[in-house]
Amino acid sequence: MHHYVLYGVFLMIKNILFDFDGVILDSMPVREYGFREIFKNFENIHIERLIDYHKQNQGLPRFNKIRYFFSDILLSPVSENQAATYAEKFSAIMKKELIKKKYIITQTLEFIKNNYNRFNLHIVSGSEETELKYLCAALELSIYFKSILGSPRLKSQLVHQVLTTDNYLPHETILIGDSVNDYEAALKNNIYFFGFNNTSLITTDDYYIESFDGLNRVLKGGARRRV
Repeated sequence: MHHYVLYGVFLMIKNILFDFDGVILDSMPVREYGFREIFKNFENIHIERLIDYHKQNQGLPRFNKIRYFFSDILLSPVSENQAATYAEKFSAIMKKELIKKKYIITQTLEFIKNNYNRFNLHIVSGSEETELKYLCAALELSIYFKSILGSPRLKSQLVHQVLTTDNYLPHETILIGDSVNDYEAALKNNIYFFGFNNTSLITTDDYYIESFDGLNRVLKGGARRRV
């Protein structure tokens, strides 16, 4: 990842892409519960291995995690129909619980409300797209975003779609995420990455958001690696 920063001057950013889980919504404990619930009839040792994989790959679509559970942990094939059934059960749990506004991360929402007329805002998420749009509508978030994109497409593909569909320049675009998968998606598309809500990302090549007040300062021209 190369930096468009020279002696503290940050070039004009016009486009901000947000991950959803862990950035806009504090949903990770609910997501973990969902996996435990849909696989509750399997041995706990296998479920724990899946939860570890889930935590290490937060930006990965649930479909990939369900397939991983069967193919890599249980060493058992799973049909597309079976995987889809588990995914639907997972989605039903998410739609019931995550429509509660208590899960919205307040500082993120305030930044979005204060800046959606200033920047082009998009959501690119590992969450299933239909469910993602349902949650955003229920939480009254949809109005702030030019597009809301989710799985089963990979995060890097979603970022590429936004860049190409809207003719955005990479050096005018950032992705805010909380996982290595988000960082890799930014790297692959040659855009800035701003880590958030995961201190292990402080060591990545770009920037880490300690507060969105700090991000406001950076986007106005005062570039620092930790904001």
